[in-house]
Amino acid sequence: MRVAFLIAFTVLFLSCKEKTVELPPLISTDHPAVLTQEFIYEIADAITPECHASTVEVSNGTVVASWFGGTEEKNKDVGIWVSRNTNGSWSTPIEVVNGVQDENTRHPCWNPVLFKPKGEPLYLYYKVGPSPQEWWGLYMTSNDDGKTWSEPIKLPDGILGPIKNQPIQLADGTILSPSSNETKSGEWTIHVEKSIDTAKTWTKTKPLNNPDTFGAIQPVVLNHGNGNLQLISRTKNEVVSQNWSEDGGVTWGEMTATSLPNPNSGVDGVTLKDGRHILIYNPTGKNWGDRVPLSLGVSKDGINWDRAIDLEPLRETTDKEGEEYSYPTVIQAEDGKVHLVYTWNRKTVKYLVIDPTKI
Repeated sequence: MRVAFLIAFTVLFLSCKEKTVELPPLISTDHPAVLTQEFIYEIADAITPECHASTVEVSNGTVVASWFGGTEEKNKDVGIWVSRNTNGSWSTPIEVVNGVQDENTRHPCWNPVLFKPKGEPLYLYYKVGPSPQEWWGLYMTSNDDGKTWSEPIKLPDGILGPIKNQPIQLADGTILSPSSNETKSGEWTIHVEKSIDTAKTWTKTKPLNNPDTFGAIQPVVLNHGNGNLQLISRTKNEVVSQNWSEDGGVTWGEMTATSLPNPNSGVDGVTLKDGRHILIYNPTGKNWGDRVPLSLGVSKDGINWDRAIDLEPLRETTDKEGEEYSYPTVIQAEDGKVHLVYTWNRKTVKYLVIDPTKI
């Protein structure tokens, strides 16, 4: 069975490699805040035909990136891949885990999320299952900054882990993990999973939106200080949505619309050390239905957003059916620099380093 699968995968992979794919050229973002912009691997060197849902973390000075890759999203050969940048260059991506259950069963992997709690190993959360309606959450840890990983550990029933975006850790050590559910009937709801013992045990909130009003998934947590938190979510409703908490995430208010459009595509954001907030998003609505351009927004209050940089601008030759710059992950490292990864046409992962003092 394994030999037959490997042969079939090899044939499919080679057939995909032989196809001529017309892709737009890499455009350098001409903005003084952008210090580095590069592909984690060149398309010509791709080990898998497709990749998506990248994540990034800085662990003891090492930049670690992860994503899912295989022939195509939802296919059984999709696994979780990792590359490390230790001295200015990226290592060859390595598949660190797959969805093999037994000799007869393999499921796709989904949406890795890297996260480094204070004083703890590097965590890699991910999902396995036939679909987002049926997947379950797992995690692995690394004590050597992503070079090697523990065996996978399944999260408790009912706990999915961070669905797309990183957890945040509050000053008292509490970890808040933004999560969501998708049902077979098409309902999308968000919730927050909470740990007070450094990710050893978890509780979770009830759903924080009415799916008949907002169909929302993949929230981001922004920390406004003094117990004020903001959840920002992807929706089916042409807008980015928000929930607010005034008690450190114990309770949450009703979901409302922000002023930002959303073409049903993932967003991510981070609260900077200077108190401002960054959001990476596609500034298009449902009528466009595409994931280009990809922009960086900045806000002082989480309400009024300025579109500061188009990381991937709308090109004159843009084929809305073919181009995609999406599913960003953005973090701020200890030195203040902002690190950002995102899907580049599902063919590779683009990596940027940004100086937020120049935004």
